[in-house]
Amino acid sequence: MRQLQCASGTALNEFHSFSKKENDWIFGHLAYDLKNETENMSSSKKDHIQFPDLFFYVPEIIIQLSEQVISIGMREENALEVYDQIMNSPKVMKSRMVQARIQNRFSQSEYIKVIRQLQQHILRGDCYEINFCQEFYDDNIEIDPLSTFWSLSKASPNPFSAFYRLHDKYLLCASPERYLKKVGELIYSQPIKGTWQRDLLNKEKDVENKRLLQQSSKERSENVMVVDLVRNDLSKVCLEGSVLVEELFGVYSFPQVHQLISTIKGTLKQGIEPVDIIRASFPMGSMTGAPKRRVLELIEEYERTKRGLFSGALGYISPTGDFDFNVVIRSILYNSTATYLSFQTGSGITFYSNPENEYEECLLKAQAIKKVLTG
Repeated sequence: MRQLQCASGTALNEFHSFSKKENDWIFGHLAYDLKNETENMSSSKKDHIQFPDLFFYVPEIIIQLSEQVISIGMREENALEVYDQIMNSPKVMKSRMVQARIQNRFSQSEYIKVIRQLQQHILRGDCYEINFCQEFYDDNIEIDPLSTFWSLSKASPNPFSAFYRLHDKYLLCASPERYLKKVGELIYSQPIKGTWQRDLLNKEKDVENKRLLQQSSKERSENVMVVDLVRNDLSKVCLEGSVLVEELFGVYSFPQVHQLISTIKGTLKQGIEPVDIIRASFPMGSMTGAPKRRVLELIEEYERTKRGLFSGALGYISPTGDFDFNVVIRSILYNSTATYLSFQTGSGITFYSNPENEYEECLLKAQAIKKVLTG
């Protein structure tokens, strides 16, 4: 298998050379600590999962699904044999019980103390909004990654989900968020900022929660700050005047939560390559805050573990240069050799944030994963 694995430093230059040389479908990931390259920073926190900062490969088999058609592309195998294997595979996968002992990196009181410290940074003018995350983990657990992903997908089906394995490291992803999509000369980003709990047992209350989210000045202010940040990032690689907000404050409903999602699009300048777009916009604004450079420093100071692949991106680039990448959130990360399992959640902190409510939002976002892991 043709592949590229890099640490932050010259990773994006090597990625550019690799994609040009292969001129093929390539799949892979960008881990959060590529920020050390894009923003000239460093990191000292512990990474327990140890995905590389960048990994891409040319797959031997590609299967594309649509409502009516299965397309199978391959180098050497017989496509009909692969199709038969798919059609003869078990129709239902059995879920296996997982009894994780989930621990927190922050107690509730410790978390609230940090949020108040971050609000002092905001008061001093260091930043406007910061996405602060905390880790939940089990450091002695064995799971079956595929059946666990199956359980997670049933509990929390989402449009940017993925099962991803790199040797002994696994990403079980149930992400609702798109980082970037390129179609021809158009580029799209769809940041999520704004969360409200669903009430599936009471339809009227659920509709009311959706309305409260859309009208919340706090959630809207978080969202518009990220929209401005994304517009600024995309303007570096797009034609002047072409970066537009296609949808502002759209409310979308997922199994556990309602989310506030905005869509920003732009027309790329001539000669812009995928690597140029990544350099201009990574890490994504929804997982950092504004201004980006300063909040990256504060994240490094106040969070207790490396994010690793969490709040990075997973996706593909086509032979024509089009691509689609998600934001790695609502995800289980697992190192089977170390028997270490991790998932992180965060929220956007502003001066007007209520620390207790922000802590509850983190628990709400972790709800589906915790249910899968603890029953």
